[in-house]
Amino acid sequence: MELTARQLEIIKIVKKHAPITGEQIAEMLTVSRPTIRADLSLLVMLDYIAAKPKVGYFLGEKAEKKESDSYVLREMKVGQVQGMPIVVDVKTTVQDAVVTLFLENIGSLIVTDEEGKLAGVISRKDLLKVTLGNPNASSMPVSMVMTRQPNIVTITPEESVLEAARKMIHHQVDSLPVVSCPDGTSEAECNVVGRITKTTIIKLLLDKVEQE
Repeated sequence: MELTARQLEIIKIVKKHAPITGEQIAEMLTVSRPTIRADLSLLVMLDYIAAKPKVGYFLGEKAEKKESDSYVLREMKVGQVQGMPIVVDVKTTVQDAVVTLFLENIGSLIVTDEEGKLAGVISRKDLLKVTLGNPNASSMPVSMVMTRQPNIVTITPEESVLEAARKMIHHQVDSLPVVSCPDGTSEAECNVVGRITKTTIIKLLLDKVEQE
């Protein structure tokens, strides 16, 4: 059942001010108590809010569960769930990159320069394109076929897991390099500190479901 805008506002008020009386809720909505009587009854029946005599209203189990579910993606930071980056340097050959991809069972590699800074990303698709019909591809350095700045999509440890998911969907990629950039520096000066994948995010959600 889809809640009305006023019912959603009531839930927000209860969440912020619980325990709170019906009269106080009505005052905050600038309406009379009888006006929201039906809304309060429905929300209690649906378990979005609960009521205790002489105490007032507070969040019900359904609203608390909804808040808990959204926390996983909205509040959890990338740095809390990021994995170790699988890194090769710009001089690595395409052949060695292919071997690394399959040994690590991943979809892309992060490429760094001589100073260990983020230089590029190379995916299975990139490697497939360069090797098909090209007998000399195996000895080519990955720097010749990798995706370079400014076309690399990155995320920082401080950003949310939800933002990482949005970036992956928007840019149609399966993983993101996690980078740490010193204040006032360009992305070319960023250090690679991890990686986050679609699999990481799916596992988070599955773990949440299994805990319930």
